[in-house]
Amino acid sequence: MTPPNIVTLFRIALAPVLIWILMHTGPEASWIAAGVFFIATVSDFFDGYLARSYDYVTTLGKFLDPMADKLIVTTALIMLAGMARTPHVPAWMVVVLVTREIMVTGLRAVAAAEGLIVGAEELGKYKMTLQSIAIHGLLIHYTYLHVDFYAAGMFILWLAMGVSIWSGADYYVRVVSALRPKPVATAGKRAAI
Repeated sequence: MTPPNIVTLFRIALAPVLIWILMHTGPEASWIAAGVFFIATVSDFFDGYLARSYDYVTTLGKFLDPMADKLIVTTALIMLAGMARTPHVPAWMVVVLVTREIMVTGLRAVAAAEGLIVGAEELGKYKMTLQSIAIHGLLIHYTYLHVDFYAAGMFILWLAMGVSIWSGADYYVRVVSALRPKPVATAGKRAAI
């Protein structure tokens, strides 16, 4: 149990807390939910910093860190789609975003089983950043200082969905091309006379 893994487990533990908070509606619950999600987002940076700076990189951490990211993001999206308050995030958008995450996780598992490690690209990082910003706005939901946080969050979520589909397709192409069997050169045969 290295410090980065403890931070990652803390992030995983925030998912049920977020669910419980989002079972309530109103501005106070919205701000608290946004605060919990913000803590999860910051702790993601913090555990990565600890792992790299102090050489705490472990196999468990490599597995848990991306799973914690996916868990907290999908938890927030699913709850935002199912909340009683209106307007809410369209369920079909959540299905698209969660399906992409499941498919990439499955591809990563297939690649790992074949001994292939395909790292995250810049597109994946942009997708995660856009999703986090969008979810913060959607969690706040209400209008403050003439800013409609729901509308702003939905605009950024549309961008995140586009980048998510693009990065998922890019990841699929890279994994499939890397797993494709390479043609084996055969020695030339001499014609029999």
